[in-house]
Amino acid sequence: MVSKRRSLRIAVVGALGTASIALAGTAMAATPAAHTGSPVAVVQKAPAAKATITAVPSVSSVRAWEQFRVTGKTTGIKAGTKVTLQQKQHGTWVSLPASTPVQHNGSYSLRVKLGLKGKNDLRIVNGKTASPVFNVTVR
Repeated sequence: MVSKRRSLRIAVVGALGTASIALAGTAMAATPAAHTGSPVAVVQKAPAAKATITAVPSVSSVRAWEQFRVTGKTTGIKAGTKVTLQQKQHGTWVSLPASTPVQHNGSYSLRVKLGLKGKNDLRIVNGKTASPVFNVTVR
């Protein structure tokens, strides 16, 4: 009885293998001659990690044109890529002439001087990726 089951199992596996070869041959015959006849594995890339930026100012209030630092970390952004400081002016984000490259560990440090008095809404950007908005008051 055991040998009968085993031979039946082998026969089914053999039939399935023959059917898949026959189907593969039919599919190859129906498509252009670009097929080489060897199986090709299709590899899908894993989705890239979403890029993120954090930003922390060294102070919350400064005098006009007094230097301070903005530091933070990035993920999903290549080392050497520049991050830029943006300031909200009249409801529009404006890129300031302050940028720095991302380090190999994803961190950055940017020296900043602001002259626009009052509460300044700022953020760090790289392409379409932006940090959360932070504030520095210039007195």
